[in-house]
Amino acid sequence: MAESHVLKTLPILVLYPHNRCNCRCVMCDIWKIDAVQEISVNELQRHARDIKTLGVGWVVFSGGEPLMHTDLFRLSDLLRNMGIRTTALSTGILLARRARSVVSSLDDMIVSLDGPKEIHDRIRRIPRAFELLAAGIRALHELNADYPVAARCTVQRENFLHLRETARAARVLDLQSISFLAADLTSPAFNRPEAWPPKRQAEVALARHEVDRLEQEIERLIEDSGREPGFLLESPEKLRRIVRHFRAHLGLAEFVSPRCNAPWVSAVVESDGTVRPCFFHRPIGNARQHSLMEVLNSPEAIEFRRSLDVAGNPTCRRCVCSLYLDPSLPLRT
Repeated sequence: MAESHVLKTLPILVLYPHNRCNCRCVMCDIWKIDAVQEISVNELQRHARDIKTLGVGWVVFSGGEPLMHTDLFRLSDLLRNMGIRTTALSTGILLARRARSVVSSLDDMIVSLDGPKEIHDRIRRIPRAFELLAAGIRALHELNADYPVAARCTVQRENFLHLRETARAARVLDLQSISFLAADLTSPAFNRPEAWPPKRQAEVALARHEVDRLEQEIERLIEDSGREPGFLLESPEKLRRIVRHFRAHLGLAEFVSPRCNAPWVSAVVESDGTVRPCFFHRPIGNARQHSLMEVLNSPEAIEFRRSLDVAGNPTCRRCVCSLYLDPSLPLRT
């Protein structure tokens, strides 16, 4: 076992505290889950020693909708008492109702924003989704004007011509920043035990002529971003990768792996205890059956990292949500 593939530190931990969602997005199947699974406070407490030993500096609550968890803020308080930054990814539907607890127990929020009002509601397939999101952001800022809330937009067929409008909507909503990523079309993530069949992929993917129009929209978005540095989080290179992703899906370009070291600097723990090296790769164990450290450094997990060729791996090449953490730089928390 190569020493470099044994994890001694884990800067980032992604937790799915709750497995269900309150939206019905066209590009995701998580909302179809019936049985509720949650990470309990006792479960998290059981892993606290390993989390501390691994030097986790940032925990991201993903899902599912974290705010649907019955005791999310106790989970967050437990981690923050260990000096760990906590962030939640949210649809925003429950933000207004949970605003006071969010501001007091979470360091920051990232909300899904998939377009201006009509587009956002159509993608989310929830009446008044945009209105509820806007009310939630207002509620947070009424409690703390400087509370950091950022946006994330998933680019797909329903919104690819509205990216600049989406960025403008984020400004109007008083969001700190916005990021864009391509819709995942082929992985078993997001409650897809099997990859989508071609017909289902086509509902979210772009046709050939649409990719050309996406390219124009991306270039205009890049041009606009120069007027407000820092608001758009992606570099021009990363934004152009979105175009390449959809072209490659059509067979018009090669899939090219992003720069990524996620399996060496982070892990994903799902609500049923399943542990993955990232969102998209197969599980490496279960944290309900073993300690977190045992799972991360099991022979199977070490062999996965040892043998993973990010540049050539088919899953990595199709990745839409990569992570690269420079090991020479401290994690900002």
